[in-house]
Amino acid sequence: MAYQFEDRPQRILLPARGGFIAVTILVALVLNLLPWRDVTGLPDWTALALVFWCIHQPRKMGIGVAWALGIIMDAANGALLGQHALAYSVLTFASIAFSRRILWFPIWPQALHVFTLLFSCQLIMVLVRTLSGGSFPGLLWFSGSVLAALLWPVVTFIFLIPQRLPESIDETRPL
Repeated sequence: MAYQFEDRPQRILLPARGGFIAVTILVALVLNLLPWRDVTGLPDWTALALVFWCIHQPRKMGIGVAWALGIIMDAANGALLGQHALAYSVLTFASIAFSRRILWFPIWPQALHVFTLLFSCQLIMVLVRTLSGGSFPGLLWFSGSVLAALLWPVVTFIFLIPQRLPESIDETRPL
């Protein structure tokens, strides 16, 4: 007997539009650039949006986009140039590599996978920072990954809204 995670009907989603992907990435980048650098425990919104689109649309999101966003984050935050770029590139590669596996799970096991990916991203940033002579930010800094994983169901719901809308309503269509 095969084990099923949950008995829910599968829904066919519309293709994601490139413009909507770009807007969500831009909004996440703006959220990261708001002046709350000293607040501990906030999720890395750009990393969360990158993980979402790499998992759900791996052919439309790539390592080059992640690297460019990382360079923007490094320049805007005054961080070591390449710190975010390296972490986002590794995050994107891992997200694309595991995207098919992650999508087999229901939403909360997906959140555990996302936590692992985001924690690894933060760990890479801390390693680069400490190896270059910076100070360790403390263990509380990693709580952003926990909050991002808890927000995964909300982010998934919001980002998939345009894909759930029907193109045209057809009363004779069975799906």
